[in-house]
Amino acid sequence: MRITIVEPYCTGSHAAWAQEYAARSRHEVELLTLPGRNWKWRMHGGAVTLASRFLAAENSPDLILATDMLDLTTFLALTRERSSRLSCALYFHENQLTYPWSPGDPDKALQRDQHYAFINYTSALAADAVLFNSGYHQDAFLGALPGFLNQFPDATEPASVRRIAQKSRVLPLGMDLKKLDRHRCALPAAQGIPLILWNHRWEYDKDPEAFFQALYQLADQGLDFQVAVLGESFGRVPAVFKEARERLGARVVQWGYLESFADYAQWLWRADLLPVTSRQEFFGASVVQALYCDCIALLPDRLSYPEHVPAQAAGCVLYREGEQLADRLGALIRERRGAGLLGGFVGRYDWENLAPVYDSFFERLAAGKNAPVPPVPVY
Repeated sequence: MRITIVEPYCTGSHAAWAQEYAARSRHEVELLTLPGRNWKWRMHGGAVTLASRFLAAENSPDLILATDMLDLTTFLALTRERSSRLSCALYFHENQLTYPWSPGDPDKALQRDQHYAFINYTSALAADAVLFNSGYHQDAFLGALPGFLNQFPDATEPASVRRIAQKSRVLPLGMDLKKLDRHRCALPAAQGIPLILWNHRWEYDKDPEAFFQALYQLADQGLDFQVAVLGESFGRVPAVFKEARERLGARVVQWGYLESFADYAQWLWRADLLPVTSRQEFFGASVVQALYCDCIALLPDRLSYPEHVPAQAAGCVLYREGEQLADRLGALIRERRGAGLLGGFVGRYDWENLAPVYDSFFERLAAGKNAPVPPVPVY
């Protein structure tokens, strides 16, 4: 079977997902991509460029697997001579309907932000199967659609939400977690001093203010800890990062993005504690990586995080809105014990487990163009 992945924004986790699945699938998987930059233009114009390339290619796939960054309706319209009889799945890494926009983005103030959500909506209507990387993501998108459509003046097609829901499935993000194993214990422990980890993007939606405020409180209490701040930064970096670098001083043992995956993985294995404060997360790849490397986590009891925690550990790992993160984190530092290790639980997201699930699902989808969308196999 031949699958063409159509990804207009091929960078970061989008690129890793596409490339790693292509390398591990038992099917022949071709990548049709554009560089991951200028995301708004990619959602507008990417479909036109990639449609031209699709028509010019000699390969004829059995299934198209597009991502949420593609205007799928435009792509299918422009390629209908070759795509009309093919099954098409749309994979949502994120969505522009419930993703919080940056306060500094001028499109938000000018009310030009709704069109990107509409592209996601019409793309979902056009697809044969709509796939989400977490149950939370699926519920959030489907739950927001009625209100989104109701803001328009008339002919809002409320029944379309049910049609999208009927063909929606949860297919978790596949990850190459086992490559982290090669770097285990590569760095020595810091002589018993707990190491607190930040390994997320340096952006507002990860709520770095709450993270660093908790660390300031622990420092004021005289608790001994170190901190490693990893992750990428893009454009404007929230001012709290500069402030935190100065206030935490000698407690900082690593600061900034690491180009080398080996270096990044070593810090994950070395870290002890992972307090998470994010206000937005559709899956949470960086959190899953840290959990796999046996970090003891404190995760919000919301978004996608509960899906990464077994029920018996939820009370120890998850904290509720209104709880003081500093209090929970301070207790972990004082007691020097956690809720147990979750690496085995999140190991189910490794491609060794998920590639066969993807393959089986896409086989059944391609075999029944007009049949009901099949269930996702157990993983």
